[in-house]
Amino acid sequence: MASNSRSTAAATAGVAALLGGAAFVTPTTSSGHLRAAKTVSSASAAAPPLSASMEASATMAVAGAALAACLGRKATAANSKHLVALAAFESELGVQAPVGFWDPVGFTSDGDVATFKRRRSVELKHGRISMMAAMGYITPEITGKLPGFLSPSAGLKFADIPNGLAAVSKVPVAGWAQIAAYFGFVEFSGGFEDYKTGTPGDYGFKVLTSSDPEEKTKKLSAELANGRLAMMAIIGMFFQDGLTGSAWGDWANYTASPLRAFESELGVQAPVGFWDPVGFTSDGDVSTFKRRRSVELKHGRISMMAAMGYITPEITGKLPGFLSPSAGLKFADIPNGLAAVSKVPVAGWAQIAAYFGFVEFSGGFEDYKTGTPGDYGFKVLTSSDPEEKTKKLSAELANGRLAMMAIIGMFFQDGLTGSAWGDWANYTASPLRAFESELGVQAPVGFWDPVGFTSDGDVSTFKRRRSVELKHGRISMMAAMGYITPEITGKLPGFLSPSAGLKFADIPNGLAAVSKVPVAGWAQIAAYFGFVEFSGGFEDYKTGTPGDYGFKVLTSSDPEEKTKKLSAELANGRLAMMAIIGMFFQDGLTGSAWGDWANYTASPLRAFENELGVQAPVGFFDPFGLTKDGDAEAFQRRRATELKNGRVAMLATMGYIAPEYSRFPGFCSPSEGVKFADLPNGLAALGKVPGAGWMQILLFLGLVEKALYTYDPSRQPGDYKNAGAGGMLW
Repeated sequence: MASNSRSTAAATAGVAALLGGAAFVTPTTSSGHLRAAKTVSSASAAAPPLSASMEASATMAVAGAALAACLGRKATAANSKHLVALAAFESELGVQAPVGFWDPVGFTSDGDVATFKRRRSVELKHGRISMMAAMGYITPEITGKLPGFLSPSAGLKFADIPNGLAAVSKVPVAGWAQIAAYFGFVEFSGGFEDYKTGTPGDYGFKVLTSSDPEEKTKKLSAELANGRLAMMAIIGMFFQDGLTGSAWGDWANYTASPLRAFESELGVQAPVGFWDPVGFTSDGDVSTFKRRRSVELKHGRISMMAAMGYITPEITGKLPGFLSPSAGLKFADIPNGLAAVSKVPVAGWAQIAAYFGFVEFSGGFEDYKTGTPGDYGFKVLTSSDPEEKTKKLSAELANGRLAMMAIIGMFFQDGLTGSAWGDWANYTASPLRAFESELGVQAPVGFWDPVGFTSDGDVSTFKRRRSVELKHGRISMMAAMGYITPEITGKLPGFLSPSAGLKFADIPNGLAAVSKVPVAGWAQIAAYFGFVEFSGGFEDYKTGTPGDYGFKVLTSSDPEEKTKKLSAELANGRLAMMAIIGMFFQDGLTGSAWGDWANYTASPLRAFENELGVQAPVGFFDPFGLTKDGDAEAFQRRRATELKNGRVAMLATMGYIAPEYSRFPGFCSPSEGVKFADLPNGLAALGKVPGAGWMQILLFLGLVEKALYTYDPSRQPGDYKNAGAGGMLW
């Protein structure tokens, strides 16, 4: 018995020791498990022999310990799996700002470094192929195709091969065999072990990599970023090519685009034209379009007044006298902005609501049916001349749209800082202050770095980027002038290439010129670029002001004047970079940098989609297959339910926001002595509302759901015959 007691105690101690040890075991890889197993075996071999009972007890102890260790490991892994994975590879190749290490699918959750590097190697290969594929799409469009025959035996010239996906069916079988053989040679000659023996993607080709480890990592990181962009780009090209027959599409085919449906309506203004990314006009209903335009005008007018309500007291001061004589409240006592909401007396809000109602109902709701939306007979804003009226209302729409954006920005800034203008002096540790005295920081934006390039505070890197920005800006200014000048002054006289008999007048303006310039011309251009780039050097940002190469027309020997000129140049360069990209896009789309929207008669942007809720850019979206049975009635019932849920959610959101600014006076429950002011905002209120209050809420919800707003298959989803203006009872 004593022996049994001792063995039981020993086993218990063993279990306790093993369980205690297991509690401190960190998650390990499979190789770690093997090492742990060997250690246990060695310990067992070195231990003295056990009695049968002790062996049984020890076996149970080991089994229990193993189970506990397993559970402990799982629990620890479950709690820290994501953080461990992020930490494991956050210094690996391809982890770049601003995203950092990004693995939403959890490929690296097992912490296997070899597998990570293998995937990184594969990513580099895919990126390289995608970069070449993207160039394969672009190059023939710009430079033209190779001369001569692709297949002399088949009489097939390179010029006969269409660009893009259409080429797949034109290349002979022998050509595909050669391509496959070349792919195989490249793939197998490089081997598949690069990720095991060194940096992934390094096959000894020192142009892409380098013998300097730091430089190699930098180049491979840049290559990864470019490869990722290329993978996205080539998929986009494939999709566009498959959809339109060209990687660039052909907008002239899209004659039924919804962008054309209302392109002569009020509010369609250059340079955007008709813009409806959400697809509100996809049903082609002119009356609904005009009603929405009328609502937009109203919202714009309110926003313009609201924006002025923020600005005017800051500039002109506040009205003299009392806002509420009975309450002894002066206009001067009312703070500007959102803080005023809680200061205005209830009677004041009642007057505001009454005035809103008077304006809204006296103007009526039928203006969009009987005339131009927004015309209520007030001839200062409009006019008795239809053309002048349209011009004024269009201008008002543009100003109203700006005001809607402005007032939302003011609300956000006010909520964040307590003032619509904020107080910049409070932000002493802002990263926006790190370089606010550097070149290129200009009013009204100030220092602007939304991507966070300067978050590390590296002055040298900042200046290098500024130098690069100046170079790009200078090239873009010249490129933009290269588009504009020939349109205005005409082209140079004489020959561009006397040997080819090519005159300057023969060269078209814009991207079309790329395929007309002879190869020798491109060689001269490349040589000149190289001369300019290398003669100026790459160290200007280290030795002085970025962009100063000693050319004193753009800069100056006077430091202040030089900074002023370079700042002006930066601003012009930024504008030019935006301008030239716009010109390229417009030129590629229309054949001219100035484009002609009238050519886009068959754009898919003009198509009409009929179902409620089908909106661009996603279109009809049903990943769960709820509509696969084709039941139109079930679809409309679900849409009505969606609308109800959305309306409830909008009210709930306002229910969170409104009490932060103002609450009802008096009692929520006089019998319980509970005031509205006693109810906390949000979820905490659930435990404070009396039972009778919940009964009233449930009864009201039931009344609305079952009696007032009932589903009617004969009406549009969400359209309830018992509902008044705005879907509410009046």
